[in-house]
Amino acid sequence: MENVESQTQKQPSKLLKQKWFLYATEFFSGMSVMAIELGASRLLAPYFSSSQIVWTIIIGAIMIAMALGNVIGGRSADKSSSADRLYLRLLIVAVWIAAVPFVGKYVIAVISLLLAVLAGENFLIFASLFTCAVLFVFPLLLLGTVSPTLAKLSVRSLDESGKTVGELGALNTIGSIIGTFLPTFVTIPTVGTALTFVIFAAVLLVISLVYFLFEYCHIQPKKIIKPCIALLLTVGFSILSSFSTFAFWAEEGDSFYEDESIYNYLQVTDNERYTYLSTNVLFGVQSVSPKQGTLTGLYYDYALAAPFLSGLTPDSEGEMLILGFGTGTYAKQCLTYFSKLKIVGVEIDEKILDLSFDKFGLSKDEERLTTSVFDGRAYLRMSNETYDVIMVDAYRDITIPPQMSSVEFFSEVKEHLRDGGVMVVNLNMVSEEDGSINEYLEDTIASVFPTVYTVDRGSNRELFACNGGEVLASLTDNATTAPIELQNVMKTVANKTQRYEGGSYILTDDKAPVELLGMKVIDDMIEEEISYYKELLKGKSIKEMIEIVTK
Repeated sequence: MENVESQTQKQPSKLLKQKWFLYATEFFSGMSVMAIELGASRLLAPYFSSSQIVWTIIIGAIMIAMALGNVIGGRSADKSSSADRLYLRLLIVAVWIAAVPFVGKYVIAVISLLLAVLAGENFLIFASLFTCAVLFVFPLLLLGTVSPTLAKLSVRSLDESGKTVGELGALNTIGSIIGTFLPTFVTIPTVGTALTFVIFAAVLLVISLVYFLFEYCHIQPKKIIKPCIALLLTVGFSILSSFSTFAFWAEEGDSFYEDESIYNYLQVTDNERYTYLSTNVLFGVQSVSPKQGTLTGLYYDYALAAPFLSGLTPDSEGEMLILGFGTGTYAKQCLTYFSKLKIVGVEIDEKILDLSFDKFGLSKDEERLTTSVFDGRAYLRMSNETYDVIMVDAYRDITIPPQMSSVEFFSEVKEHLRDGGVMVVNLNMVSEEDGSINEYLEDTIASVFPTVYTVDRGSNRELFACNGGEVLASLTDNATTAPIELQNVMKTVANKTQRYEGGSYILTDDKAPVELLGMKVIDDMIEEEISYYKELLKGKSIKEMIEIVTK
């Protein structure tokens, strides 16, 4: 056996003598690694967000898997540099990756259920870590074995070993670069995450099938059985995955729309009263459009105090800038209640902006509305305009982007406000804990603006930062000509609003750990929500837990 194996290694097969095929394997393997990594972030986003914390977990888990794969692949190649084993591993990866979009949500559900019962703090961290480990460590470990095995198969003599290994490394890197850009800018926004997984599973499948068909089709047909099984499984999972949906929590009877952009997973749900947009998170909504009337019953209604605080009335001419336009809920309200107000809306996600016109009732013919696809802070830097009101509602996933939460950013906002102008900021995840994310944001804003007010609405807090003195007393007076329903809301806001005195929790461009602060609040919210289920499932077997949850 040793002699036969030795001869096999010294005499490469006809296909493997063509070094281009080995190089192509390296190239597409490197491409697939990055595509899987980017797909993993989008797959986890609806459940655990796409924050830097989740990205860190994904990158860390994948790098560990690749490192282990390199070690295992190198040792395996030294023992037996069998091309059959290499391409069988790629077949396994193809099947596994094709199955991920279909089985992924169920894996997430089971892991989340178990951690809800067993875990204490850092639920999102552990849930995303274990999910990533179960779904992606094994296939990435197998892909980690590719490079050392190909190096063993490609090197014909020691004299060219450095050149060959260098070329393989370069091809892997080039493939990784393309595998980074292609999913982000082409496949995910065009065909979605599920089909992105399917596409790259198909790439690995084709490479392996070419090898086995070329090597064994006419010599040992039995060797084709495993590749054929892999083909059937990959096709089967691909079909299931293409019809699968991430948002399996949508309520029965709701009309449903799902899409993906460069930045976000998008979900639109619709019922008798409202149309909602959710992005990247299992709970909460980012935009809402009421079917009757204009008031939402949510924080947007309280934010309507900002124009009145700036001295505007329903008939005044004025200008407003909205950073984080979303689908235009706030803009639609302001256009309705302020007849001469001109609005500029800035939204970084073009697909969300399109939804504002396609599904949320904004008119493209509205002359008083101008929209722009841009990052909010970058827009401020390139603009010389000033405004009566600037609305900052640029939440992404669980928190405000760091670059839009610092002293430097709010100073730029202040520079773009007219005398007496008002900035209104939506703060969600209200927490009374000392040193919470909202306290940091409030203190930071209070260090820039002379007058700051806050008012709570459910789990949201509206913050009004005034580029002038005390203006709260004029709130209800300026709203006297507004419709009665809006006057009543303004009276409520005036009664509940409190003056905020700043403290020492300051965020800067250099140091703004908003994601860690936001994660802490999310953990507290989850702990409060699942305490009931912890008590209910305490002492129960796995079977009993499943029966309780599925009732």
